[in-house]
Order: sequence, then structure tokens, then C-alpha cells
Amino acid sequence: MAKSSETRPVYSTDGGRLCHQCHRPIGSCVCKQSAPADLGDGVVRIRRESKGRGGKTVTVIEGVSLAPTELKSLTKRLKQRCGVGGAVKEGKIEIQGDQREACRTVLEGDGFRVKLAGG
Repeated sequence: MAKSSETRPVYSTDGGRLCHQCHRPIGSCVCKQSAPADLGDGVVRIRRESKGRGGKTVTVIEGVSLAPTELKSLTKRLKQRCGVGGAVKEGKIEIQGDQREACRTVLEGDGFRVKLAGG
């Protein structure tokens, strides 16, 4: 009896769990790379932090539900608008200094609902 070249195993533990969208092993899934890190409640919160930073003030923006590549491009625009440095860490945007109002105008211009959180 000849085997067909289009047969595939019905069950295999070779690759572990598979992603339900791209059908690849979870470790090499490509779906999660383009998905937003956090959907949240649809409100972008901007707060000022200085705790644990040697007294330096940082503006933290969280709740932006964008894919990682879009989040980086938004961070770049915010840094250029404020004229300071910044980074994306754990799905949150950190901008150097107290730049809450400047970031608020840019984000509201992009159509996000923005709240200033904290003091």
C-alpha cells in the first residue's frame, strides 16, 4: 500500500503546544509579535514618576494598545516633539522629564482617550 505525500500526523508531541492562529509551536509563533501588548480599557494614562530613578523625573505612558512596531514609531514621534530621550519598556512608553502636556496633545491628536494620572 503506497503512502500519500499529503498525509500528516493526527497527534504529535514533537513541537509542544501549537498556536491556534498560525499553527506553529508557541515558542516560534509569529502572531504575538504583531499583536498589541495590552488591550486595557481604551484609556491612555500619562503619569510622572521619579521613584527609583535617582531623583530624575520620567513621564510614563501606559494603556496604548498598539503593535510593538507602531509603539516604537509613536515613541519616536513623542521624543521628537518633546526634544528629549525615551524608550519603550514592558509595553510602556517612558519619556525623560515632565512632558505630560506635550504628550497629551500628541496622543489626543492621534485619537486616543487620554487621562493624566497621579500628581
